[in-house]
Amino acid sequence: MIERLSHGPDSVHGLTEPFALSQQMISKHIAYLVRARIVIKTKRGRESVCTLRPEAIKTVSDWAIPYRRFWEESFDKLEVVINEMKKTANEKGGQR
Repeated sequence: MIERLSHGPDSVHGLTEPFALSQQMISKHIAYLVRARIVIKTKRGRESVCTLRPEAIKTVSDWAIPYRRFWEESFDKLEVVINEMKKTANEKGGQR
């Protein structure tokens, strides 16, 4: 949904189309995005239109960067340990 809104505003009905979810579920999801201040919902006549707030996405992204670095470093360390374990297992298997 956020990806779709990144291309421009869309109606709630338009956002519902590509998903196999009820209008009620989509509206609930949009309500969470509005409460999180990621999306602005306005009325145009009878239609509700949603607009993405890119600055909100940037704020989340900036907040997540240190965590991403932490997990990337952790996975790199885990990969080293796993490779060492495989190497040791192969060496022990070859000594039989």
